[in-house]
Amino acid sequence: MTRLDRLTLTGLRAFAHHGVFEHERVNGQPFVIDVTVHLDLSTAGASDDLDATIHYGVLAEEIVHAVEHDPVDLIETVAERIALLVLGHRAARIVDVTVHKPEAPITVPFGDVSVAIQRQWTRSVVALGANLGDREATIRQAVLALATHPSIRVVAASPIVETPALRVEGVDEEAPAYLNAVVEIETALPPRALLAELHRIEDAHGRTREMRWGDRTLDLDIVTYGHERIADAALVVPHPRAHERAFVLAPWAAMDELAHLPGRGQVVDLLAAVVERTDERVDPYPAEPLA
Repeated sequence: MTRLDRLTLTGLRAFAHHGVFEHERVNGQPFVIDVTVHLDLSTAGASDDLDATIHYGVLAEEIVHAVEHDPVDLIETVAERIALLVLGHRAARIVDVTVHKPEAPITVPFGDVSVAIQRQWTRSVVALGANLGDREATIRQAVLALATHPSIRVVAASPIVETPALRVEGVDEEAPAYLNAVVEIETALPPRALLAELHRIEDAHGRTREMRWGDRTLDLDIVTYGHERIADAALVVPHPRAHERAFVLAPWAAMDELAHLPGRGQVVDLLAAVVERTDERVDPYPAEPLA
């Protein structure tokens, strides 16, 4: 990423009732907030246009208001709330938030206690598939759920395609066919939080997980998350089988012919290789654009 400029607010003071103890909820205490917003200020600097930056006076008021309302147990939660608020400003790309609790209930002498987090907008590609129920409606509802989440923006969406069901042993022509699509999003959610949100959307549409690669009302997978590489029991990114799946590569290439799968190459080249060596079939599906 190109080096960004910074807008910094330090020492914002608020009085709120956050804390796990009853006396904290009843009596309240002071909190101090430091925020650094990373953004591109070149347009504002050249044009002298306030709309090309973030009004720091307004931002300061928004932050203090967010801190002083809706008590929670943890200052970690307060920090997340502030980060989301700041990233709601279009110009903001990355935000550093520190929440200080100078009168925290600690039984030994101390100077300060604080929590510091960094959050940013990250590009991610998400694959969608469904072969049970009203497949098209489900995919559209899933895209809408992503688009209306406060920490997600849908940047682009592919055409919908139709593909035969794929099992561990190969194509299953007897099973209901899938509709598939991909979307490119920007998200302020960390990778595992994004995965949890995708699972929540799946569950809302009746997703069950009895059989690997079984029929499903909705399947949502993180294909890429920025340039990150993650490999643990819950999440592998980039998706370990995306380079082998025409039902991911075909709609992705249709959405962005220059798309690149990290560690594997150009999506159009990967798609050509899959088509050449397998019997996977990808058919156009007559539908209005997803977004």
